Amino acid sequence: MSDKPLGRLIGASLGPGDPELITRRAWAALGAGARWLYPVKKAEDSSYALGIVERGGLAVPDDAEALVFPMTRDPVALAKAWARAATRTVALLQEGRDLVFLVEGDASTFSTFGHLARVVRELAPDVEVETIPGVSSFAAAAAATGLTLAEEDETFAVIPAAYGVPVIDRLLDEFDTLVLLKVKPLLDEVLALLEKRGLLATSCFIEKVGSPDERVVPDVASLAGEKVNYLSLLLVQNPRRVRGELRRGCRKRQVGATSIARLFVDQAPMGD
Repeated sequence: MSDKPLGRLIGASLGPGDPELITRRAWAALGAGARWLYPVKKAEDSSYALGIVERGGLAVPDDAEALVFPMTRDPVALAKAWARAATRTVALLQEGRDLVFLVEGDASTFSTFGHLARVVRELAPDVEVETIPGVSSFAAAAAATGLTLAEEDETFAVIPAAYGVPVIDRLLDEFDTLVLLKVKPLLDEVLALLEKRGLLATSCFIEKVGSPDERVVPDVASLAGEKVNYLSLLLVQNPRRVRGELRRGCRKRQVGATSIARLFVDQAPMGD
């Protein structure tokens, strides 16, 4: 065991694809001399997160290292991959140098980094972890399409489409806007549901938002039978949703404050 203090583990959110959406904080972390780690699906594969940084004009350091996180639902394979990645991360932290882990989107939202940080903390409880927030894919998608996720008292939810059509169907009645992530495996089933609910016209499909390959499809019905990219989502708005009554305690207090202010005005002495 080295006597050096552990380096810090930094999750640098890079936004969904456009390097201009990298925050100043993340950009500074990338150029501060920390060793870069970046996720790949398999060895020697390209990294989407690394590609964002490269499009931003930063040179990839010679000692940047890939960590493999396979796209599989096999719990044994996943456990082994996470253990290897966390063990390697801790070994590098023990060298005393900070590590910056590249994350597409936001590091706190459906991200590899959150799980990696937890496992690293189990192996090295004293490690300092910093999470740099970033622009999420669904926030960028809303901006790219000109849609709003929520206004005033509206509600929205973000879920992986893999929860299935019955869950999506129920949530459409509970939220004004539904963001469905990773719709590729269930796209046709979701489109059939939207047609049944009369929501095709108030939905929009966005693929690889912010990247050079970004695709926005307002006519979502045209996607039936198409194989889309893994990095895709649907924004679904339900303008006919019946809402429950809101408890407006804060607004009542504002009215009370106005009345008190008027009382002071009424009681103030008049000028000569």
